[in-house]
Amino acid sequence: MPPPQGQTPSLVASASPSEFYALILQSCLKSGDGREGALSAAAQATGRSVHAGVIKSGLWSVYLMNNLINFYSRSDSAADAGRLFREMPVKNIFSWNTILAAEAKKSGLDAAMRMFDRMPKRDSVSWTIVIAGYSRKGNHREATRMFMEMIRERFSPTEFSFTNLLSSCAAGGAIGVGRKVHTFIVKLGMTGCVAVANSLVNMYYKSGDVGTAKMIFERMSLRSVSSWNAMITLHAQTGRLDLARAQFAEMTERSVVSWNAIIAGCNQNGHDVEALHFFRMMLKDPSVSPDSFTFTSVLSACGNLEMLRPGTQVHASMVRSQGLSCGPLENSLISMYAKCGKVDNARKLVEHSASSNVGVITFTSLVEGYSKLGDLQPARQIFDSMKHRDVVAWTAMIVGYVQNGFNSDAIELFRLMLEDGPKPNNYTLAAMLSVFSTLALLNHGKQLHSRAIRSGQVDSVSVNNALIMMYSKAGSIVWSRRVFDQICWSRETVSWTSMIIALAQHGLGEEAIALFDQMLLAGIEPDHITFVGVFSACTHVGLVEEGKNYFMQMQNAHKIRPTASHYACMIDLFARAGLLQEAQDFIEKMPVQPDDIAWGSLLSACKVHKNPELAKLAADRLLAINPDNSGAYSALANVYSTCGRWEDAASVWKLMRERGVKKLQGFSWIHIKNKVHIFGADDGLHPQREAIYEMAAKIWKEIKKAGFVPDVDSVLHDIDDELKEQLLSRHSEKLAIAYGLISTPEKTTLRIMKNLRVCNDCHSAIKFISKVVGREIIVRDATRFHHFRDGSCSCKNYW
Repeated sequence: MPPPQGQTPSLVASASPSEFYALILQSCLKSGDGREGALSAAAQATGRSVHAGVIKSGLWSVYLMNNLINFYSRSDSAADAGRLFREMPVKNIFSWNTILAAEAKKSGLDAAMRMFDRMPKRDSVSWTIVIAGYSRKGNHREATRMFMEMIRERFSPTEFSFTNLLSSCAAGGAIGVGRKVHTFIVKLGMTGCVAVANSLVNMYYKSGDVGTAKMIFERMSLRSVSSWNAMITLHAQTGRLDLARAQFAEMTERSVVSWNAIIAGCNQNGHDVEALHFFRMMLKDPSVSPDSFTFTSVLSACGNLEMLRPGTQVHASMVRSQGLSCGPLENSLISMYAKCGKVDNARKLVEHSASSNVGVITFTSLVEGYSKLGDLQPARQIFDSMKHRDVVAWTAMIVGYVQNGFNSDAIELFRLMLEDGPKPNNYTLAAMLSVFSTLALLNHGKQLHSRAIRSGQVDSVSVNNALIMMYSKAGSIVWSRRVFDQICWSRETVSWTSMIIALAQHGLGEEAIALFDQMLLAGIEPDHITFVGVFSACTHVGLVEEGKNYFMQMQNAHKIRPTASHYACMIDLFARAGLLQEAQDFIEKMPVQPDDIAWGSLLSACKVHKNPELAKLAADRLLAINPDNSGAYSALANVYSTCGRWEDAASVWKLMRERGVKKLQGFSWIHIKNKVHIFGADDGLHPQREAIYEMAAKIWKEIKKAGFVPDVDSVLHDIDDELKEQLLSRHSEKLAIAYGLISTPEKTTLRIMKNLRVCNDCHSAIKFISKVVGREIIVRDATRFHHFRDGSCSCKNYW
C-alpha cells in the first residue's frame, strides 16, 4: 500500500501499524472537496480496503476505530459508522462525539439528542455539535438554549461553540442574544480569535448594526483572508457595492472566495458589466482558478446582458475542465442560453442533463426564453410537462402570456392556478393586475385587491404599484389615490411616478404637478419616467411654461439626459396648445432624430388647428419612419377634409389603397356582467342591436332637445348634413353607451374604452347624455380619460 498523500516515506516508516492505517484514512478524507459524501470512488475504496486490512490484522485500537468511524461518517456511510460504533468494546469521548456528529448531520436532531442523552461523559465538543446541529436546521432558539445549558453545566465554550451560536443569532435576527454573547467573548478574552471575530462581524452586519461590524473588523489585530471575504460578501449582500469594491481593493492576498464574493456581489446587485470585468481580472491572477461558483455568477451576468459570445466561451471552458457537475451551475448555463435567445440550445442541455438538480428553475428559464421570443406554444408544452411546478414557474408562464398580449390565456391560467396550483405571490398578482388594467376589468381588479389584502401581499410595493395603475386605467382615480396614500411613506420612486402618471391621464394636471413638488420636498429622487408623467400632466391641461421649466429642471437639477420620450412629450405640449411653429422649431433643434410619436403628435395637432402644410410635412416624415402607419394617412386626409380640400383628401385615401395599407378601424367596448361587448361605428352585429339602436335614437333626440348641436364638420365625407347626423349618432362610443344604459341599473357609472381619440361630436354629445340620463360616464380614449358628469367633462374641453 503506497504512503498516504502528503506524508513523507520516513514518517510513514516510523509509524505503528495503527498509526499507518489512520494516516491513510485521514489522507482519503483530505481528497474530498469539503462537502459531505464528496469523496471520490477511489478514496472510498481505499478506506474500505483499510477496514479489511484492520480486520485481517486484528488491530482493534480505540484510536484506529475512531478514525474508521470518522471516515464512514464523512463518506456518507452513516449506517456503517453506526454499526462499527456499536461493535466497539471500548469507547472514549472522541468515539461518542464522532458518532454524535454523524447522527446530527444524517439522521436528524431527534436521534442526535437521544445519543447525546446516552453519553456517559460529555465535553465542550459534544455541546458544540448539538448547538451546530440546531443552528444548521434553523432552530435558533434551541441552539441558544443549548448554549446556555452548556454554560450552566460549567463547560467552557470553544471558538466553534461561539461561531455556531453567532451564526444562529445572525440567521434568527437575535441581536439581543448576540450582544450578550459578545460580552461573554470579551470576558473570556477570545476577541483575538479570527474565526470568532469574523462571526461577530457577520452577526452585527446581518442584524443591521453596520457600525459595530466595521468597528470589530477595523480592531482586528490579525485578519485572515476569510475576514476580508466576509466583509466583501456582507457589503455586497446589503447592496453597498461601493464598500465591497473598496475592501476588495485593499486586499493584499486574495483567494478564489474573494473573487467569487466580488463577482457575485456585482451580479446580484445588477452590475453585470462590472462582474465580467472582475472575472477578466481574475483570469489574469495566476494564484487562483475559477470554480463552479465563479462560473455560476459569470453565466448569470452574461444572461442578464444577453451576451451570448462570452457565455459560450465560459461554457467551452467548463467543458474543457469537466466543470459542469453541480445543479446551480447547470441551471445558470441553461438560463444564459435561454435569455440570449438560444432556447433550443437550452432545451438540448436539459434533455441531455444527467443532474438530478435540474428542476423548476431550469424549466422556468426555458419558459421565459420562449415567451421572450413570442413562441408561447413550446413554452406551454414545457410548463405542462413539469412534474413539480412552483409559484415561480406559474408566474413565469402567466407573465409570458401578458407580455405577448395573450390576456385571455393569462386569465385562464391564473384561474387554473387558483384551483390546482400554488398560492400566488406578489409577482403573480402584479402580472394579473396588469391584465385587468389593459382590459379595464375593474371588478376583477377589485377581487384581486381583496385577495391581496387577505393574503397579506397588499404590503408589496409591486402589487400596490399595479393596483394604482389598474384602478387608474379602469377609470377609478379615487381608488388609485387611496392605494397610493397607504404606501407613499415607502419612498419608492416607482410608486410616486405611477400616481403622477395616473393623475395626468385623468386630466388632473395641477394635482399631478403638486404631487411631484411634494415628492421633491420629501427628498425622493425622480427618474426619467417620472418626468414623462410630469410633461404629460402639463400637456393635458395646457401648462406650457411650466412644462418648459420642468424640462430644464430635469437636465440641470437632476442631471437626467432627455430621451426620445421626453422630446415627444414637449412636442405634444406645444402642439396641443396650438404653438405649431414652436413645436416645429423644437423638432429642428433636437439633438436626436424625432421618432414616429413626435411626428404623430404634431400631425394630430394640425387637424385641430387646421394647418395642412405642416400636416403634410409631419405625415411625410412619419411615413419615412413607418411606411405602414395607417394613422398618418388617415390624419393627413382628415386635415384636408377639415379644411375642405376634398380632392387632396381623396388622393391620400387612394395612395393608401394603392400601397396596401389598411385603415385602423375605431371601436369602443364596455364590460357588462363579466363579458366585454365591442362596438364599431354603425355596428349591426350585436345580438341586441335593435334595442341598442332604439336607445341610441332615443338619446339622440333627447340631447338635441336639451340643446345639443351635432358637429357635422366631424364627418370628413362630402355628403349632406342629414346623412352626416345619422353617421354621427352611430359612432362606436355612442352605441356602447346605449348598450350600457339598457343593461345596467339607473345611476350606475358607465365605463367606456375606445382605441382612438374621441371625436369632437362624441365629446360634446356625451356631456349632454351624462346630464340627461343622470349618470357619470367615464371614457378612456387613446390618450387620456374623460369623466363626464352633469353636462361637463373633467378635461374642460382641452384634449
